[in-house]
Amino acid sequence: MEKDYIKTVSGRRNAGVLAHPTSFPSPYGIGDLGQSAYDFIDFLKESGIRLWQVLPLGPTGYGDSPYQSFSSYAGQPLIISPDLLKKDGLLAEEDLKDIPDWGEDKVDYGWVLIYKTELFGKAFKNFQKLLSENETEEKAYSDFVCKNADWLEKYALYMAIKDKNGGCSWLEWDDEEKDLLPSEMPQMALKYKERIDYYKFIQYEFFKQWSALREYAHENEIYIIGDIPIFVSMDSADAWAYKEIFQLDETGHPTDVSGVPPDYFSETGQLWGNPLYDWDYLKEHNYSWWIDRIKHQLTLVDFIRIDHFRGFEAYWAVPADEETAVNGEWIKGPGADLFNAIRASLGTDLPIFAEDLGVITDEVAALRDEFKFPGMRILQFGFDGVEDSTFLPHNFVENSLCYTGTHDNDTTLGWYNTLSEEAKKKLADYTGYEGDNPSWNLIRVCLASVSKYAIIPVWDLLSLGSEARINTPGKASGNWQWRYKKGDLSEDLSKKLKRYVEIFAR
Repeated sequence: MEKDYIKTVSGRRNAGVLAHPTSFPSPYGIGDLGQSAYDFIDFLKESGIRLWQVLPLGPTGYGDSPYQSFSSYAGQPLIISPDLLKKDGLLAEEDLKDIPDWGEDKVDYGWVLIYKTELFGKAFKNFQKLLSENETEEKAYSDFVCKNADWLEKYALYMAIKDKNGGCSWLEWDDEEKDLLPSEMPQMALKYKERIDYYKFIQYEFFKQWSALREYAHENEIYIIGDIPIFVSMDSADAWAYKEIFQLDETGHPTDVSGVPPDYFSETGQLWGNPLYDWDYLKEHNYSWWIDRIKHQLTLVDFIRIDHFRGFEAYWAVPADEETAVNGEWIKGPGADLFNAIRASLGTDLPIFAEDLGVITDEVAALRDEFKFPGMRILQFGFDGVEDSTFLPHNFVENSLCYTGTHDNDTTLGWYNTLSEEAKKKLADYTGYEGDNPSWNLIRVCLASVSKYAIIPVWDLLSLGSEARINTPGKASGNWQWRYKKGDLSEDLSKKLKRYVEIFAR
């Protein structure tokens, strides 16, 4: 049976805020699931906001991108709250007394990883002792491990072997480790038992903290829009443990990789490098891997935004030895067959939002509309030039999500400062507003639009410039670092947001 809140949210006009947990204030160098996360929920509640959108929640590696994770199932260890570990007796006051001076507005992932790994090591030792003394905790942990065994055992083993190999990709491991068969994994796991237990503990703590935060959000009638990439990282437990579902050669290397052709963001396209799915194999197995992935995500979030939705209709395949995405070709994807299988398994309409940006054909639109998935409308795109655009509000449809911009765009203020005078005049003429705050100009337009969902990135709520941009596509490093400061989400800001939410019946 469909959850009541999904029906309720889907049947009304809603407003939401996009903010990834890494962007929350925290003394530990990166936003986490501690008090600042609960303060954020309180801000949403006071502002009349019902939806919170996050980026993918998985563990990140090189480049720190949440869209290139070590696992489609595991949670990000770096956003585990040390304060909550202390509250549970796993860290002592003295463990947290010498916190480095990180600065407030940027995440330095390398130093944060070193610092938090040391803390987590201490917490793990204390947790092992706790398990031997506390039957309630031991049962909760055993239940978690048992419930999540299918992915957790593979992920923990993968990370243990990865540590042994200095963190390098599984493609560089010894053949015995690289080509490990599922039937051989339990024996290999004995070799790395302590490290595997550590990674199981980390995931237990992530899911424990996240579940408590989600429950708090639900108590305050706040519902979470999650985000999953269509593709998985080559350097992941997924690609290593489920080689058969990807287009790989006999050495495990991809034959073709993912990307998109030249577009708004890049003249040479974007070469993502993810392995492509063997959709014929997946179909033969009733898309079970994808069904399990969606089911798992719905234990974490309430709605799922699927990044690069158009890849289900046709995906851009680039030979693996190419240096850019220019020389690729469109290959047909699974289309409606996949979503029919997922819907049949879930027994309900799918709470999925489609990231339908880029080269969108009639076939992609038809696939999206067949399942009534809301698509995305980006106001910045609509006002980039002086011509008409599908991203202008008079061309919107109700079943859509309106954004001022996304995590891939500059902040609205940063974007506005690069516009031509003609485009600025168009924005003023269209909105009838010539004030000095373009961020709130677009926020008002977004909330007023016919779109059922209006999502505002937190950096636009704060009227910040390009210094707050969280991601620049095609830029290899320096992304995903921005954080807002304690006190930024003020009472005055909440009152201002709530006023417009109420004016536009959100």
